[in-house]
Amino acid sequence: MNKQQRFAYVSFSAGLYALLAALPSQLQPHVSRPEDNTFLQDMFGERGLHSLVKSLLSVHDTVAQKRYDPELPPLPEVIDDEENSVKIIRLVKNKEPLGATIRRDDNTGAIIVARIMKGGAADRSGLINAGDELIEVNGIPLDDKKPEEIIRILAQSQGAITFKVVPAGRDDVPLREPKVFLRALFDYDPSKDNAIPCKEAGLGFKKGSILQIMSQGDATWWQAKHEGDANPRAGLIPSKQFQERRFALRQPAVTQPLQRTLTGFRRSFRLSRRDRKTNKSMYESKKSQIYDMADVPTYEEVAPYCRQRGAKHRLVVLVGPTGVGLDELKKKLLISDPQHFGFTIPHTTRPKRNQESDGVEYHFISKHLFETDIHNNKLVEYGVYNGNYYGTSLDSVRSVLSKNKVCLMDVQPHTIKLLRTAEFKPFVVFVKPPPIERLRETRKNAKFLPGKDDKGSARPFTEEDFKEMLNSAEVMESHYGHLFEKVIVNDDLTTAFKELQLALKQVETETHWVPVSWTHS
Repeated sequence: MNKQQRFAYVSFSAGLYALLAALPSQLQPHVSRPEDNTFLQDMFGERGLHSLVKSLLSVHDTVAQKRYDPELPPLPEVIDDEENSVKIIRLVKNKEPLGATIRRDDNTGAIIVARIMKGGAADRSGLINAGDELIEVNGIPLDDKKPEEIIRILAQSQGAITFKVVPAGRDDVPLREPKVFLRALFDYDPSKDNAIPCKEAGLGFKKGSILQIMSQGDATWWQAKHEGDANPRAGLIPSKQFQERRFALRQPAVTQPLQRTLTGFRRSFRLSRRDRKTNKSMYESKKSQIYDMADVPTYEEVAPYCRQRGAKHRLVVLVGPTGVGLDELKKKLLISDPQHFGFTIPHTTRPKRNQESDGVEYHFISKHLFETDIHNNKLVEYGVYNGNYYGTSLDSVRSVLSKNKVCLMDVQPHTIKLLRTAEFKPFVVFVKPPPIERLRETRKNAKFLPGKDDKGSARPFTEEDFKEMLNSAEVMESHYGHLFEKVIVNDDLTTAFKELQLALKQVETETHWVPVSWTHS
């Protein structure tokens, strides 16, 4: 410390001691008892306190004058111009993975950084890039190491890790990828995927999970993280194209028993007693159910959506097997608030009966007009029974929605795809039965109604009805489950109704993830 610094330090110390000595008199107006004033004067005048302050100031000055910049090793005096440019990198790694995958070049045998995981330690450092060649890790040469051995070395390393790399040439600056969100339409467990380049780098998810895609630079393996996850590190997931190819190879041929199950799905039209003289299948969809089964669900691009005040309500579609209770749930919703909920009215070509009114039981139209609507794709679904057409039109859906009501529909599951448009934005609820033991218990005194409004054919449930209900539900969920946004088990009708009510209220007031095309209309 030079003379000027010493003088400044002595002056500062004297000023500090004077301040400490003056504090009791400054505090005196706030002290009520004489003994408290005496205590403060003794404490601030204590030499020990002055010595402590002096020591703290001395430590402060010592620390402040130190240099904490890292000392880099000197550059070598002789550099071989023939050698490739080598970069020495030191990263600090805690318990998290490094966030990079490696591969061996088939031609040169070099160990190459295959990809950098977005948000991982390597990515955050900005020092290691895809395409870099790894020469050494912590002084260990890698030329004779297998990728699995190197991964083990990295996994076991903690704290500072030193890499010697040959940087890859970089002519282009990578563009910042836009934010993309996908809804997963299948379950994925990387630990069971033998094709993934590094199981530890994989990201597992369940059907319905919302994934933020961090990179699609690799045609086979994308990088993603769960939406809203605080962990910035991405994981590997199979790309859409790769997963579609894998699913297509696994897709079995549709068998006759499955076809019979599909044709056994509950029908969606209300029929009078005389229209339901038999229980045979009446309706055939315009589009083949088997054709729809060939679809390969992987990912669907989505965006957040919240219904704005004054906008039309989302269409509510209920799906479930015969006897599960869809009619009961719809009726309870309508009774709970007839001004808020509405049903579609089917169309038919059969003659109107005396006790019927047009637009109440059915819309009665001519065969020519019905076939014209079929040709112009104006029907959600339709079929023929006893030589007459029956069906539900798109205009009947629009009619309910235009009255600022929530339109309730129950349809065959393969019809959902025809309704999944920006116009209707359907919220699909799958109502499934409980286990067969609960079916026997809860449906003991209930009646099985093969056709809507066909009360004359109502009968007690049979064991065969229960088995068919469970089998149909399993097929529906297996092949169309990726289209369901809500699943409700109708174990108890009152409980299921309350769960459905809550779900529909949330649809109207909260933000949901919907196909991105629905938000661009």
